[in-house]
Amino acid sequence: MTTLNFEEMNLSPEIVRAVKDMGFEEATPIQSQAINQVMSGHDIIGQSQTGTGKTAAFGIPCLEMIDPENKKLQAVILSPTRELAIQICEEFRKLSKYMDNIKVLPIYGGQPIDRQITALKKGVQIIVGTPGRIMDHMNRRTLKMETVRLVVLDEADEMLDMGFREDIETILSKMPYDRQTVLFSATMPKEIIELTNEFQNNPKHIQVARKELTVPNIEQVYYEIKEKTKLEAASRIIDINNPELTIIFCNTKKRVDELVEHLQGRGYFAEGLHGDLKQIQRDTVMKKFRNRTIEILVATDVAARGIDVDDVDIVINYDLPQDEEYYVHRIGRTGRAGKTGKAFSFVVGREIYKLKDIMKYTKAKIRLGKLPSLTDIEEAKTNNFLDKIKNVIEENHLTKYINLVERMMDDDISSIDIAAALLKMNLYDESSEDVEFEDDFSNTEKMVRLFINAGKNKRIRAKDIVGAIAGESGIPGKALGEIDIFDDFTFVDAPKKYVKDILKGMKGKKIKNVKINIERAKNK
Repeated sequence: MTTLNFEEMNLSPEIVRAVKDMGFEEATPIQSQAINQVMSGHDIIGQSQTGTGKTAAFGIPCLEMIDPENKKLQAVILSPTRELAIQICEEFRKLSKYMDNIKVLPIYGGQPIDRQITALKKGVQIIVGTPGRIMDHMNRRTLKMETVRLVVLDEADEMLDMGFREDIETILSKMPYDRQTVLFSATMPKEIIELTNEFQNNPKHIQVARKELTVPNIEQVYYEIKEKTKLEAASRIIDINNPELTIIFCNTKKRVDELVEHLQGRGYFAEGLHGDLKQIQRDTVMKKFRNRTIEILVATDVAARGIDVDDVDIVINYDLPQDEEYYVHRIGRTGRAGKTGKAFSFVVGREIYKLKDIMKYTKAKIRLGKLPSLTDIEEAKTNNFLDKIKNVIEENHLTKYINLVERMMDDDISSIDIAAALLKMNLYDESSEDVEFEDDFSNTEKMVRLFINAGKNKRIRAKDIVGAIAGESGIPGKALGEIDIFDDFTFVDAPKKYVKDILKGMKGKKIKNVKINIERAKNK
């Protein structure tokens, strides 16, 4: 079906501006069909998967209909889980960025109810919550449904599977009869049909076929590796592919921060994106990514919602997603606008069963890959550099440099020796010297664990340690293995053949102006 541009949809300037900030230009199929229908006041049954943009499909018309002068509850969004409720709230906040006096509140179990009651008393126009906690507030009379004009049931089939049918029926029965009811569901079981018959008024049926979730332009590969070799694997994938823009997905905020630190320590331009960052920080990171000031964006699923950059070359699933639908959403970040893309996934141990579920769900072939060796990477870098030299020769702006070469040739240095020396200076990569990993990547060379008597309390980071060791002992920074930083001490894995050089080079030295002692770690 035809998709629409947001400017063509009779939306308020504030919404259009917010949508542009989120990186969206063209509406997805579900948005193109649903937004105008919901804004026209129709009840809707939307059959659509996660990752199709359905939150904005109901979020935009919901925000458009809110009266900011009225502090009473006007819209309720029901969600099966607290995680989804948080995600929906986050999207609403982004969409309402330029709208004044609109309050959105998430309500779910596991959060102190007193805090929610205080927020409700101040006046909230939109609540996003799980049925159980909303019922709790209704029973306490801290939440009244008499003024609700719109209710959205998101992932209705999931809510029914979780046993919320009775709660949903009670909640809907307490709302005004003439309210608008919008329901989204990936499947349409008998219970959903019964619910729509009872609580909806002549609903419009909108369906986005699953085939629209396919990603034919993306080469999909997985690697079976150990947890501790993920960092090295990611580095090799980036080095062999030489991408301009890469997105790496992790499952937790902590993992994002740790990986960014390790990548920066290895010399990559990387930054993280997750839910703990303020909006201004997220905007800054995304601006850097779009401007190519950074080449690697490390993100969680929640933070990645709204990223819309067409030129992402590769996506790496550092952690396999918890949900098959997230896999489609993640890898869809590459291979856009008719271009080809690559998606790589790391699989550890029994995660192979999760990967099989993903393949079954996506109906896509994800092939087993073999990680590139350091020789492969060196060869790729050499070929890239030689191609650059050919391009410079073709551009033919070389007179100044030819004169310099001729001057050196007057000293009886041959042109071949000059060229070879320049190649060595530019291509020499310490990271590939003398560092041998098995090609199957399952059995790395002998590593020795070193102990450093300083850690987080001294504000020491992975890149500080890598820089100090590489600088003082002359060994390649990329040869170092895992770096575990604790409050008062740090462990570093280093190849056995470099240990003497490291201990000698770091003796009496400082890291970030902190005098440290480094020694072999004692066995447990």
